[in-house]
Amino acid sequence: MNHQETFLKAIRSKISKSNSLIDEIATILEISYDASHRRISQKSKFSIDETIKLASHFNISLDNIFSKKEKVIIEKTIEITSMKDMLEYFRSSAIQIEALTKNPSTTLFYSAKDIPLFYFMDGTILSKFKAFVWINLLNNNQKKISFEKFIIEESFSDSMQKLKKIYENTIVNEIWNDTTINSSLQQILYFYEAGLLNLKSANALCKDLKRIINLIQEKCNNPENNFSVYYNELILLNNNMLIETDEKLTMFVPYTLLGYFITDNEDGCKNVHQFFKQQIQNSIPLKQSGIKEQNLFFNRAIRKIDYYLDKINSQVDLHF
Repeated sequence: MNHQETFLKAIRSKISKSNSLIDEIATILEISYDASHRRISQKSKFSIDETIKLASHFNISLDNIFSKKEKVIIEKTIEITSMKDMLEYFRSSAIQIEALTKNPSTTLFYSAKDIPLFYFMDGTILSKFKAFVWINLLNNNQKKISFEKFIIEESFSDSMQKLKKIYENTIVNEIWNDTTINSSLQQILYFYEAGLLNLKSANALCKDLKRIINLIQEKCNNPENNFSVYYNELILLNNNMLIETDEKLTMFVPYTLLGYFITDNEDGCKNVHQFFKQQIQNSIPLKQSGIKEQNLFFNRAIRKIDYYLDKINSQVDLHF
């Protein structure tokens, strides 16, 4: 079976048997009946643009029908070297995730090696700090200014708010462990010790981090929301994200600080989906757990923040 025949077979599976394949393709490609017939009879070939247009219309993964199983076709997020790039990153991410989460039954899985970036989308001091960290770590040529002098555009906050709203309106399953908050705390300590973050801001950031931990605990105790968090002691997490819709699975695999590879490869996504389920089965469901299990987890996180606060404040005398 050649490529065009394989593609036509995939299209036929998407339309009703009572519908004319020739008419369907003629309408979608805006070509004549005869031109459509020539393509279906394989007397002429689909162009690349026509193939992409048909695949998009019928929600057919070219990856799945043409690639060898051991190879996966992927998209990737844009590279970030400036605030302009970061703004475009969050704008395009909001559009892409919104398109995948329109259905109320959509479920999002997140393996939280770090605190999911959706928690840094609310315009607080921690939101600004994360943008400051990202641009400093992604652009070696970034002029080293202090956090207090760092400014983010209002449009940047707008995109972040949109992502936050999408996340809050989606069924979410997060998997955490005791190291999930580590990188945020280490970033606060690093930039404080580097002289790019003052003591007042460092204390405010740790306080805001406590707010996020308390917020997550409150969400765990709200039976009316679509949020669940699972505590996993067994494996290292990796910031993988998987979105499950009625039509397909889409996987987001991190390759840099904010960069993600994106694919809806059927076999790969099914494997990751199954792995998420296994992780959840081997985790403590904090929403369904008793107050003791919850407090053990969240109190450890608060104590860790307090430890970093003491470490930062104990260095005050060393700065003089």
